[in-house]
Amino acid sequence: MLRALFRYLQGYLKIRIKGYSPERFINLCKNKDIDIWGLSYNLDSYEMYIKVRDFKKIKPLLKKTVTKVSILDRFGFPFFLHNYRNRKVFFVGIGACVFLIYAMTLFLWKIDFSGNQRITNEVLLEYLESQHISHGIRKNKISCEQIAKDIRKNFNDIIWVSASMDGTCLTIHVKENGDTFQVNTEKDTPSDIISDKAGVVVSMVTRSGVPKVTVGDTVNAGDILVSGCVDVLNDAKEVVKQNYVYADADIVLETVNTYEDFLSKQYQKKKYTDRERSLWTLQWNTFSASIGLPQNKFEHFETHTEKTQVKLDENFYLPIFIGKKQLLEYKLETMEYSNQELENLLKNRFERQCEKWKETAVIIENNLQLSHDKEGAKAQGNVILQETVGIHRKIVDF
Repeated sequence: MLRALFRYLQGYLKIRIKGYSPERFINLCKNKDIDIWGLSYNLDSYEMYIKVRDFKKIKPLLKKTVTKVSILDRFGFPFFLHNYRNRKVFFVGIGACVFLIYAMTLFLWKIDFSGNQRITNEVLLEYLESQHISHGIRKNKISCEQIAKDIRKNFNDIIWVSASMDGTCLTIHVKENGDTFQVNTEKDTPSDIISDKAGVVVSMVTRSGVPKVTVGDTVNAGDILVSGCVDVLNDAKEVVKQNYVYADADIVLETVNTYEDFLSKQYQKKKYTDRERSLWTLQWNTFSASIGLPQNKFEHFETHTEKTQVKLDENFYLPIFIGKKQLLEYKLETMEYSNQELENLLKNRFERQCEKWKETAVIIENNLQLSHDKEGAKAQGNVILQETVGIHRKIVDF
């Protein structure tokens, strides 16, 4: 493969040798280290390939062997340039294309993240943009070492970062701490704990501050549960001064949550037709263009889009996206749920809501009831939860 490439770049000829002793000519070429290949016999002559530079060396051999040579065809890059020597615009275009590709290698066109689970790619991209690192920036303005240091400094959940430039792609590998905990930076600020919900106090463990309610008390949203103002008493049980602290406690309330949901008996169902339209899209940075069928006239349709970024190799990305957009037509048909289907759907929706509650609370009781009318079905009831409550409110008048 490599030898064929060199032959193409140097240029070579297909020749025919005919005369008194063509066999002797071939032997002399071998003795003179003249490279010939593709030898074939055709009636009273031989055909073969020879390099352009070796063709100039065979004149003495032709005279010695009393043979004649004729050129059948020419191959290679030198002859390509000669054939298109008058098409200057063509070569200017090739040069401009090569220069454009080289110029694009100087910029960043893709940012890839791996290893992150809790911190999303969007959050990391937004942070990099705040540090003036985004798609289209020159690669010589990027310091991978500085990027790794900044990410470790600004994200407590990340304990290890590696950044590297591969072609036009910035690859960032991160490792998150699986045992992270939230550090409260406001614990030096005096504050009360107030209730954010109404309910009955089920349990209460106070670590700092003065409890204002006890187990069994009924509280409303906004009531103070634990005060950050601690009275200092003398021997006579008189208040001599007040200390202000950051109140800290675990408080569980039993709350009553009202649940209501309605589902209409009629619904619209999509029925797809065989009609569709396809558009090919080309996006260059912020410029985009579409090639395809005329303007869409579907009343109802879905749009499915696929987009791929162009790359020359595994890590050499270009700011060019090629995609396909499909418009699928559908018609809406009015359907009706049966009473059993309505009940099943309402129960499923209620169960999904219960799963959300279970993430932060314990469900003690629910009395969901279903009812039907000519419009649809309704689910309503009360759900009793035990959940941790309390939000901090700064003490501003101490």
